[in-house]
Amino acid sequence: MTSQNLENLTATGQLKKEPPNQREFDGLVASARARLKDARNESLALESRFDLAYNASHALALAALRWNGFRSESRFIVFQCIPHTLGLGPEVWRVLSHCHNLRNRGEYEGFLDISGQLVADLVKATLRLLEKVDELGPVI
Repeated sequence: MTSQNLENLTATGQLKKEPPNQREFDGLVASARARLKDARNESLALESRFDLAYNASHALALAALRWNGFRSESRFIVFQCIPHTLGLGPEVWRVLSHCHNLRNRGEYEGFLDISGQLVADLVKATLRLLEKVDELGPVI
């Protein structure tokens, strides 16, 4: 599913080419599955569920990028690549982009303004990522 857009990001230094690694890919997906499971636990604090779902989505987006033979040190770029790594549209990456901005605000400004609906939307988007990552198959 590698596209010219990913190659272009390499030329600008936003992505690095790096051969995919099955062990790394499997570790990222396993971590995402565990976090996503916990994010769906309604007995946890909303902020905890948000953090778990956000980190699961990042692990899955990174796994897809790594499966395609690229790496980025920017969380935002990893999310921006989702249309090119998993073929998902704005209904997914807009939620992730919004959550990324909220996460940064919480991390750097100490203000995390989230709702139950936002967490539900984030979990739904992350489940969609998981479906698409599961379709990728083994690293070649």
